[in-house]
Amino acid sequence: MPSDSRLPRMLHVLVHMQLLGGTETSETIALMLNTNPVVVRRTMAKLKQQGIVSSEGGPGGGWRLVRDPEHVTVLDILRAITDAPVFTMSPSSDHPSCPVERAVNTRLTGAMEKAEALLAEEFGKISLADIAREFSPAPG
Repeated sequence: MPSDSRLPRMLHVLVHMQLLGGTETSETIALMLNTNPVVVRRTMAKLKQQGIVSSEGGPGGGWRLVRDPEHVTVLDILRAITDAPVFTMSPSSDHPSCPVERAVNTRLTGAMEKAEALLAEEFGKISLADIAREFSPAPG
């Protein structure tokens, strides 16, 4: 099963944008992520819809972080870029009338829902600024 690295990749980009304090083009971001600028624009557009970044065309244009990094959490980024669950394991449906399959599905689904809620809670506690502070000295 392929893994989904969109969240850490976008966090990487956004923390760089915060640390650099400027505007980055889709092409520059694409080079950073080793991907196509079209993929970058598609993903950044989702962040723009949530008011996390803005874009400006023309010379000197590009993507800019517009929300205060102290108030942008990992959970905000995750919810902006996907509505898919973090855990992609799905219940079995090979034998829907089998009580054992139903019991397995019930237990696994319940555990994954609890894990997803806990992960969302933890992601909601981590801001872009928290991550960036690991790379910049505290003032004073």
